[in-house]
Amino acid sequence: MTDMAIEDAVAQTMVASRARALNAFKFGDATFYWMTRIAAICVLLILGGIIAYLIVGAWPALTTYGLNFLSTQRWAPELDPPVLGGLAPIYGTLLTSAIALLIAVPVGLGVAVFLTELCPQWLRRPIGIAVELLAGIPSIIYGMWGFFVLGPALANTIEPAIVSFFARVPVLNVIFAGPTSNQSIFNASLILAIMVLPFITAIARDVFLTVPPVLKEAAYGVGCTTWEVVRSVMVPYTRVGLIGGIMLALGRALGETMAVTFVIGNAFRVQASIFAPGTTISAAIASEFAESADLYQSALILLGLLLFVLTFFVLAAARLMLMQLRRRAGG
Repeated sequence: MTDMAIEDAVAQTMVASRARALNAFKFGDATFYWMTRIAAICVLLILGGIIAYLIVGAWPALTTYGLNFLSTQRWAPELDPPVLGGLAPIYGTLLTSAIALLIAVPVGLGVAVFLTELCPQWLRRPIGIAVELLAGIPSIIYGMWGFFVLGPALANTIEPAIVSFFARVPVLNVIFAGPTSNQSIFNASLILAIMVLPFITAIARDVFLTVPPVLKEAAYGVGCTTWEVVRSVMVPYTRVGLIGGIMLALGRALGETMAVTFVIGNAFRVQASIFAPGTTISAAIASEFAESADLYQSALILLGLLLFVLTFFVLAAARLMLMQLRRRAGG
């Protein structure tokens, strides 16, 4: 065999091996593409199935009560026909989540600032681990602790003092009116605040660490205090991430079930006092779904559909807000 023939054979062998390698790459790439596509489609199918189930299950109650379901406070499934309204659970869900964020956001941001700016190096890791452990505690443990420990402590010491302090202040004497109870909207809100605190703290700490040190050093160099650096440099620089963390915490607070069920009292009433018992959508479903049937069960499913829609709009509003903030930052 001549040298030319040997070279041709080697070249053909190399071309064939390259072709096989390219075919293998194409097959692997196509397989990965379809696996990821099927996974994405499965997510959409699962979401669509959940929405379809909620709509079908809630349809009898929706056609029976209509929009009056949103404005009716009375919940009397024992009547014939039952009188069912979702105003009290909707009110309790919104109120407990709002109070929880009012408590958790300042505390969470304060802990994050302390960990990133003020905490000694040797203490940062223990506090960070403690905050992360709060996120890992099961919700039923929070509920049991709130029912047996936190609720009695609040009802016997702190809440009576608050009631007497605001007794002669207009408006506030209605919001903080007695009598106090081991199970109340305030107790549930405090439990929720403790539960969402790790999410706010962890996200705020991570985004604060992304602030370029040169920005903070420049602010300190012109005589700014730590508070001024946080307010004028760190928060504006990380506001997109902070809002995302707060909205994540809000989504957790809106849907929390077991812990709230233990401490809120499950009372289908709309009361101005936050020390009065109440209920939320998730707590109402958890406590009454097992013994429900027919129209009663359909009304509970309708509450679940309302919670789904409420959470969707909250997350959609958060995304729109973040998009606007990014657009302004880019502009």
